[in-house]
Amino acid sequence: METRILTAESQRKTAQRFNILSMIAITLMPIFPLLLIWIAGSILVYASSAHHPNPIIRNYIRFGGYRFYGLIGAVLVILTYTNELKKLFGGAFHMWLVIWMVSFLVVVPLGLRDVIRAGRERWQDMTVEAN
Repeated sequence: METRILTAESQRKTAQRFNILSMIAITLMPIFPLLLIWIAGSILVYASSAHHPNPIIRNYIRFGGYRFYGLIGAVLVILTYTNELKKLFGGAFHMWLVIWMVSFLVVVPLGLRDVIRAGRERWQDMTVEAN
């Protein structure tokens, strides 16, 4: 078997990647296709990092996923009642503005916290066996 070294820098970036990209996607949510592209891409990023040998990285990825996928699921359920929401908020623009603001408040502050925490972690190089 071959051994590989996972550098501290690559581990830090892996721990931060999902949260950074989720924050960008939610911030730019009004550009709807970007959010759809990130939903698809996030599955790849999440799946490739969810079984990382470092449990700290798995922790950052898991909670970032909880926030992002929970939010997207809730938005899909809420959009089932689009006509009622348009009436409640006074039109489609206001409805989407409220959805975007709530999405921003759910993902960005906690994602930013995790990115900062991951940057402050004491990462160490790791040796793993590869097939």
